[in-house]
Amino acid sequence: MSVRICYCYGYNEEDIRTDVRANGGRSLILERILFEKGKGACRCAETHPQGR
Repeated sequence: MSVRICYCYGYNEEDIRTDVRANGGRSLILERILFEKGKGACRCAETHPQGR
């Protein structure tokens, strides 16, 4: 079972590994999460079980 990494967008550990392999060692998922967080579009407080 893969560990959930991003509760807002539903990404898990395997999604990120696959993304890094597909993009030559760079995670576009991480870039998307950071971009959305910067815009204030992240809902971590509501979606993460620990409110973070």
